[in-house]
Amino acid sequence: MLVLKRPLVLLSLVLLMLVGMQSVLAKQAVPMSEDPEMEAIVNEISEELRCLVCQNQTIADSNAELAVDLKNQVRDMVKAGKTQDDIVDYMVERYGDFVRYRPPVKPSTYMLWVGPFILLIVGITLLMRNLGKRKKNTTDAPLSDEESQKLKSILDANLVVTKVKNEAEGTQS
Repeated sequence: MLVLKRPLVLLSLVLLMLVGMQSVLAKQAVPMSEDPEMEAIVNEISEELRCLVCQNQTIADSNAELAVDLKNQVRDMVKAGKTQDDIVDYMVERYGDFVRYRPPVKPSTYMLWVGPFILLIVGITLLMRNLGKRKKNTTDAPLSDEESQKLKSILDANLVVTKVKNEAEGTQS
């Protein structure tokens, strides 16, 4: 029993140390601006820009280092007096339309806007065609005389086997 206690104590200490190290490795929260109006503008602009690392989050929602850097750049530009359009234009110029969470509708982004609908229509078309083919292949045709005789002989044989089993079970009881 003493042998089992030492590994458990050791394992408990290791787990306790690992849990304690999480707080050491945690990053400090980036302090918000002193001006709440400016921070609201920064957050509004950050909601429009995509995190280039995460790609499915805005830089306002992401904790990736690049997203934090981009948000700090936005904050610095707002402090410098740049407008929202100027900041978004700068980011688009630097990173392309991909940085916008909602890219504009223009020839280079038509596939982003129309592509999902095209795929949906193609998928529905293929589904309908396959269902139509399946329906044609499963039509019921009457049995020929030969098939009817074969089916009748199988059913008769099955009936005989069932009777024999029932009689055998009845005599065993």
